[in-house]
Amino acid sequence: MSNSDKKSQQKSKLHPRSKHRGRYNLKKLVESCADLAPFVRPNEYGDESIDFFDPKAVKALNKALLMHFYDITSWDVPEGYLCPSVPGRADYIHNIADLLGKDKTGASVTCMDVGIGANCVYPIIGIKEYGWSFIATETDKKGAECARKTIRLNKALSGKIDLRFQADRINIFRGILTDEDQIDVTICNPPYFESLEEATAVGLKKTNNLRKEKKREATSNFGGKGGELWCHGGELEFIRNMIKQSTEVAGQVKWFSTLVSKEVNLPPIYGALKKAHAAEVKTIPMGQGNKISRIVAWRFDPLNWKRVEAKD
Repeated sequence: MSNSDKKSQQKSKLHPRSKHRGRYNLKKLVESCADLAPFVRPNEYGDESIDFFDPKAVKALNKALLMHFYDITSWDVPEGYLCPSVPGRADYIHNIADLLGKDKTGASVTCMDVGIGANCVYPIIGIKEYGWSFIATETDKKGAECARKTIRLNKALSGKIDLRFQADRINIFRGILTDEDQIDVTICNPPYFESLEEATAVGLKKTNNLRKEKKREATSNFGGKGGELWCHGGELEFIRNMIKQSTEVAGQVKWFSTLVSKEVNLPPIYGALKKAHAAEVKTIPMGQGNKISRIVAWRFDPLNWKRVEAKD
């Protein structure tokens, strides 16, 4: 099997509505974003490609994808901040649209992005693909400032994202949602690691394994800073906290959702959802290349929830 065939098989794991199922047309992407041009060169198979180990090349590629497919004219993230995979984030948005069903399009759909980051990618895709409105939160001041700049400089995003700064990193919905807010769905890419030390150690191991050489410092091709990568208790405790707090706004949100990267975390997450009296839980598989992940979504029955809560 050729390298091209392998790439095509990996791409086929993406959502059927994804704009990224085919191979990257680097010529077209460079036409949309000249910043990508210096990073395009033949790989070991003679195909035009970029160095996916190079954070600057990965950033330029994702910028080009946003400009080419999603009507973005100005986009950047500060050095060291998370530059996520656009195809992967698009898959989350498409799967959430499927979750919403026939009422999945239009500005009347309000999506809450828990942790917009400096990159603003989820709202960019949700607005372009489905016309959604967004309430977005962020706990990092510099990241929030960068996202605000992206919103301000892009006409396609004007008036469609309400970015709210969350001063308390422990709180997810508290202090963010008002009594008047009504949300169709929340999305979240939670911090993965339990500490900065764990994030650094795993990054170094990954770098050494992939490059087959020993380095003293990790190089993350997608970057990531502070709360973007780690929090106390890691992914599991973050999601448990989200589930607990979701019960407080059960009457204002139709669906809650989060990415879950670690399969081992699923049983305790299901346990937390059962304890919270979730009326319905769905697990949606996702795949991009060799990486397997999933979305866990849950909802409450507002009338039944009030009754159950009163008994507790």
